[in-house]
Amino acid sequence: MSEASELMRREAKKNDDERDALLTTPEDVARWDNIVYGHIDKKIQVLDVYRPKQAEDEDLPVIISVHGGGWVYGDKERYQYYCMSLAQRGFAVVNYTYRLAPEHKFPAPLEDLNLVCKWVMKRANRYHFDTERIFAVGDSAGGHLLGLYAGICTNPEYAKKYDFQVPEGFALTAVALNCGVYDVQKENPELSMTPMLMQDLMPNGGTPEELAFINVLDTITDVYPPTFCMTSVADFLKDQAPGLVQKLTECRVPFVYRMFGDKINQLGHVFHCDIKTVDAAQCNDAECDFFREFCF
Repeated sequence: MSEASELMRREAKKNDDERDALLTTPEDVARWDNIVYGHIDKKIQVLDVYRPKQAEDEDLPVIISVHGGGWVYGDKERYQYYCMSLAQRGFAVVNYTYRLAPEHKFPAPLEDLNLVCKWVMKRANRYHFDTERIFAVGDSAGGHLLGLYAGICTNPEYAKKYDFQVPEGFALTAVALNCGVYDVQKENPELSMTPMLMQDLMPNGGTPEELAFINVLDTITDVYPPTFCMTSVADFLKDQAPGLVQKLTECRVPFVYRMFGDKINQLGHVFHCDIKTVDAAQCNDAECDFFREFCF
């Protein structure tokens, strides 16, 4: 494991522990925990489902959450409170853990996301999922992975390059890409950990060919899902967003672009996960409102 991955795991855990201190499951949310969705590693390939209690038997639109963590860190426990806050907004939310680098190389995290999507389609009746309205959110590395998967779902030529197939009948109605990486080749090794993390993620250490293969922008076509693109004034990945916006514009994909914060309110990377804050509530409200535009 590289020093970059070790640092990511250590520092991110410390920050997440501080962020989620004293948070508990809201009384108005029902949850089902540690459901196995894959059989390669039943300890890692697990998910939770959260639903608002007041909609007990109602088929609800679904949000699948793809967590961040630099491709080397993170799990569903770190995202449970954020995801339950989305459920409080009227959605059934699927929060899952995927296999991480360097123990598991790309495309393991995409294979796991595909397995989760299969599970959602198969278990729709059990958990009252409305499979005609499936949304997804992803931040940081999770935004990169979700961006690629949305390309796989809508770009047949790109999808052919993978050994797995999108589940029959599955489609992403819209996505939210938050503080994400969309062109890993753009990141400067002197300013960003991304190039070092690529050494742990990619099978051959992040060759130019591998990095080109995982460029989200190159997967986007005119049938890419409607996209909410979010970053913030102090997000160290904020320079990634304009390229995504430009590509969505060129392909005439419906989108909303939001830059949160200002000179006084210096909001940082993935601020929206800190659900104790007003800023996170405003961002997550805006994304859920965006999703609701496609619910009818």
